[in-house]
Amino acid sequence: MAKRDFYDVLGVARGASADELKKAYRRKARELHPDSNPDDPEAETRFKEVNEAYEALKDPEKKAAYDRFGHAAFEGGMGGGGGPRGAGRAYGGGPDFASAFSDVFEDLFGDFMGGGRAGARGRASRGSDLRYNLSITLEEAYAGVPKTIGITTLATCDACSGTGAEGGAEPVTCPTCGGMGKVRAQQGFFTVERTCPTCGGLGQIVKNPCKACAGAGRVEKARSLSVDIPAGVETGTRMRLAGKGEAGMRGGPQGDLYIFIEVKEHPIFQRDGVNLHCRVPVSIATAALGGDVEVPTIDGGRSRVKVPAGSQTGRQMRLRGKGMPELRGGPTGDMLIELAVETPVNLTARQKELLREFESLSENANTPEGSSFFDKVRSFWDGMKG
Repeated sequence: MAKRDFYDVLGVARGASADELKKAYRRKARELHPDSNPDDPEAETRFKEVNEAYEALKDPEKKAAYDRFGHAAFEGGMGGGGGPRGAGRAYGGGPDFASAFSDVFEDLFGDFMGGGRAGARGRASRGSDLRYNLSITLEEAYAGVPKTIGITTLATCDACSGTGAEGGAEPVTCPTCGGMGKVRAQQGFFTVERTCPTCGGLGQIVKNPCKACAGAGRVEKARSLSVDIPAGVETGTRMRLAGKGEAGMRGGPQGDLYIFIEVKEHPIFQRDGVNLHCRVPVSIATAALGGDVEVPTIDGGRSRVKVPAGSQTGRQMRLRGKGMPELRGGPTGDMLIELAVETPVNLTARQKELLREFESLSENANTPEGSSFFDKVRSFWDGMKG
């Protein structure tokens, strides 16, 4: 059966640009990949056909030969120039499927794996991001506070200005990979691509390495940074300091520093978003008769709270505007006071006598919750007997 026209296989017109060819190839390769068509026995054949077409048309010299001679350009040595152009890539004998098969993953997924060949050609790489865990008190989270932190990181070498070469000389193109950062080797049917052993994937080498950094362009340094912690931060808040991370390789851009905030537990207040909770013990007398109790506030001040007569444990009262500020502006939270009626201990004989006298004078109206409970208990027991 006669071979189909390569342009028809990819679904593009003659004269299509390199970008149009690549887009068409990606679309067809995704559509026809055998893994995406497990029930189609013809999928592998059509997938190979697409790879063969793209392998021929993506190369300007091969494309020119195909446009002039058609498929004959690869059948009779009419490709113009002939011979291999690189490890594992056939030219005069037709498009090399092994190379095309390797390119499928690079062309389809290269953007997710570091940018494919374009990334390998990068002469400088971005520095790594850093993380710093910072603990602060609740008072500091309330008011905001400037902090000075110390970090040890890789910084640009001053001796070579980050180039890695003695005297600041520019690196030169790696002779092994020609600046690609990768080398190819034929292993049977497949073409295997590996990181260049000479340049380590950078595409460049330093002929005369800097003595201070051994050619890396970076040295370890301790730094102090000033950080303004805004009011309202809470545990888990992340702050980004752009360009304060590790220096890049060979003069590449610096990474970022991320500061993760942890707010320590407070002995008096418990935080719930912008609100604060404070459990305040009160005496039986104050809870029964009513009275005032003085409570602290997070700003270091004091507030007097009126306790209504007959208050029970768990009763809450709200102090508006005495909570935490919003991180990005907005109304300040409230402070919620929870009463805890305290049972007296270590009583004297006279105190016990007075309590027994009080108990003897008490009526059901003095303990409505207890009376209601025991009424329900008696009804429960009567029902069980019935």
